[in-house]
Amino acid sequence: MPLKLSREVKTAILVISGIGLFIFGYNFLKNSDLLNRDRIFYVKYENVAGLAISTPVTINGLIVGKVTDIDFADKNGSLIVRFSVENEFDFSKNSEVQIYSSGIISGNNLGIIPKNDSAKKAVSGDTLKGVIQAGLIDGLMDKFKPLETSLLHTLASLDTVLVGISDVMDEETKNNLRSSIANLNQTMASFKGVSQNMNSLLNSNKDKLNNTFANLDTTVANFAKLSDSLAQINMGELVKNMEATMGKLNSIADGIDRGEGSIGKLLKDEELYDNLTGASKQLELLLQDLKLNPKRYMHFSLFGKKPKQYEASQDTVR
Repeated sequence: MPLKLSREVKTAILVISGIGLFIFGYNFLKNSDLLNRDRIFYVKYENVAGLAISTPVTINGLIVGKVTDIDFADKNGSLIVRFSVENEFDFSKNSEVQIYSSGIISGNNLGIIPKNDSAKKAVSGDTLKGVIQAGLIDGLMDKFKPLETSLLHTLASLDTVLVGISDVMDEETKNNLRSSIANLNQTMASFKGVSQNMNSLLNSNKDKLNNTFANLDTTVANFAKLSDSLAQINMGELVKNMEATMGKLNSIADGIDRGEGSIGKLLKDEELYDNLTGASKQLELLLQDLKLNPKRYMHFSLFGKKPKQYEASQDTVR
């Protein structure tokens, strides 16, 4: 015969089940599992350096647990960190729990530094010694300190320069600077006007410029053809002929220098030169005498009269 439960018993069982589920859910949301049999340890810090609940707990880089709770330990502000260890790895009570940086983005983790000495093994509920490792950000800040000092020195120098500029920039200098800027604006306006005029000139002479460039292209093409024609000339044969001609000219010049041929004899024979000089002198005297005494060389008579004997005058050339 099946057991019949009254309505009151069913209601009580339902209420108890609801309360149990509520407690289980609340502890689950607090990262606490009622069915979890992990070992629980505690560590005390003056500063947790941004450590958060659910942060991984590692041993030699292996995740073995997580931080389950962080709360104040006393009125002085000290903090107690509660964490679980699910691995069966044993370590002594002298082991240290270190807060270390796992990266700029990841934040800080909790790491157990195990010690296998003669001390008793740590059991669930023990409080371990806590240490804090200098984080990555702290190391960077140490590296940035020289840069900070240099930056402060630079800012001080810049302040000094600005003070000096302020002293130099009196009212007269400011007025001069304003005038210079105004003149610069006028110059830029003039350049703008010149540019507009140039654009107008180019637009109005666009066809002429196109024709000029077309003629230039034709000229370049003609030069290209001329260059091709020059390239087709047998320069070797031309040079060979020029060398032969120069050789002949040198041979002729050498013959003249040795007195060969008419030109050579004329240049080298001194007796021939003296004879030509004498003949030239006598011809000059003959022409002069012919001019002064024409009757000595020609006589004309219409009736056949015998000419008189010539008598030399005082102008006769001797």
